[in-house]
Amino acid sequence: MKVSIFDVAKKSGLSVVTVSRVLNNSSSVRQNNREKVLQAMKELDYHPNASARSLARGKTGIIGLMLTTLHDSFLDAVVKEINDRLAEHGYFLALSISNGYEDTFHRSLFQEDRVDGVILLSPVDEDEYVMELKKKKIPFIMIDNSQRNPSVTSIIVDNFKGGYEATKHLIDLGHTEIAHIAGPDSFLSSRERERGFRFALEEAGLQPYGMERGGFEIPTGYRIAKQWIDEGSLPSAIFASDDYIAVGVLNACMTSGIRIPEDVSLVGFDDQILASEFHPRLTTVRQPSDRIGHAAVELLLNVINEPAKRSVTMQIEPELIVRESTARRA
Repeated sequence: MKVSIFDVAKKSGLSVVTVSRVLNNSSSVRQNNREKVLQAMKELDYHPNASARSLARGKTGIIGLMLTTLHDSFLDAVVKEINDRLAEHGYFLALSISNGYEDTFHRSLFQEDRVDGVILLSPVDEDEYVMELKKKKIPFIMIDNSQRNPSVTSIIVDNFKGGYEATKHLIDLGHTEIAHIAGPDSFLSSRERERGFRFALEEAGLQPYGMERGGFEIPTGYRIAKQWIDEGSLPSAIFASDDYIAVGVLNACMTSGIRIPEDVSLVGFDDQILASEFHPRLTTVRQPSDRIGHAAVELLLNVINEPAKRSVTMQIEPELIVRESTARRA
């Protein structure tokens, strides 16, 4: 027999009206009651009729998400968490993969009659997106935006703290020759990780042993590390701005007979899946994809339900994960 809203009400011990309000994302429901309803829905495997609800609310029941790539396990994890949390609220997720504004807004996905809201994940050309979404009056939030914008609801990780803790870890292991391979300067995350790196060194009375910049990709780490090796200027420790860069460094060292962590200690950032699968396993700074995805859905639904509400910026703490690629300096 098909599960109904009445079954959910009985299971949760709440009224049908309360269950209906939860299904329609009403802000008037107390959080503990909302959790009871969601838990009852999960246990009963209840899925509200999205088409009927959308028609009743005058909405599509679809949330658009724009990102630049799917070749990134961290972004994949954020997208999956967003998808799962939206499903709990009766929404479907529509993806748009684009390298920039011009490519995206010629598509119909981001028209106001196609989606109820939009999530921009690590957007390129974010000013253009913000201007267009505001013009079309489409509710939206940003994750990992490239600049601080108090007029837009957004979620950022404390990348300064992540960069600081990664570098402090290397300093505490006795390293004084510490280099940094930064990501593109256009990303706020990259700039903040570098700022944390410099602050930790300054605090310890040290200067950067080396500073290079490139893309968030394996070839960047390989090229720069190989150059240091060929020049005889390889530092005793390297903080890479992301795990892909770190893997490139690891590859260059291994092919040159340089041992990690015996000869060089290495820290990455993100905690991609590969960070725990390569050997030695990579010490890195974890961005909590589950918390980011969960917060993104809650914030976007707030924007949809209360468009006049003041914009907020949520900052989420990263976590240093110590594995096998760092060791005390001999």
